[in-house]
Amino acid sequence: MNRYPPERIVCLTEETIETIYLLGEEKRIVGVTGFATRPKQVRLEKTRISSFISANIDKIISLKPDLVLAFSDIQADTVSKLIKNNLTVTCFNQRDLNGIFNMIRFIGSILGVQKRSDALIRKYKLRLNNLSSLINKNNKLKVYFEEWDHPLITSIKWVSELIEIAGGIDVFKKLSQNESAKNRIIKSEDVIKANPDVIIGSWCGKKINYEKIKSRPNWQDINAIKYNNIFEIKSSIILQPGPAALTDGLDQIIKILDKARY
Repeated sequence: MNRYPPERIVCLTEETIETIYLLGEEKRIVGVTGFATRPKQVRLEKTRISSFISANIDKIISLKPDLVLAFSDIQADTVSKLIKNNLTVTCFNQRDLNGIFNMIRFIGSILGVQKRSDALIRKYKLRLNNLSSLINKNNKLKVYFEEWDHPLITSIKWVSELIEIAGGIDVFKKLSQNESAKNRIIKSEDVIKANPDVIIGSWCGKKINYEKIKSRPNWQDINAIKYNNIFEIKSSIILQPGPAALTDGLDQIIKILDKARY
């Protein structure tokens, strides 16, 4: 790293962008993923340099970043290319709520604003605790969260934890412990057996197909299908492990479960 704290940062995923903005250090960001939408002004203010699984390496190099922030093994090829070009890269791998808090803490520390990041974490933890305490847990609904449709992939751990906070029961909670999506693949028969009251879809950037879900073989007797409790949450607010999931993502789950109950 040429400078510490880093003055020029490239962010390859959304959650680090939003975190840096929330910490008031957005002036340090010089390049962002093309999927960035939070906060709204980011699309107007920052240079776009990547999708989720690919990046314009030459463009990133031209920005002369002190630090590049990436996420997960899915970006391993991009990270490798950047390292081979002598760039400093930090790759996060948060897969649960505690990991999200640690990501925020790490960014605050490396930017020299740890008091701000600690305050932000306290704010989020208080919010989660308050919401959890206010929700009626007497009528818990069974929830199947579908992260992908072919093959069927169920929820990652931070989504499962948010479902529990919202007063639901993740029917594939045990599988959510698996970090890799390939280890969260399920069969259609598994969903039929689980018989969820609610189905929430978030297909990683593409709109869910309600009719396709309803017409799956032998799904018609599933409670969620019978009572038309099929919902969608945009992946940008639930499948990025950062502030969006802790706020808008959780709020959407709460609204969905309230609607399904009544």
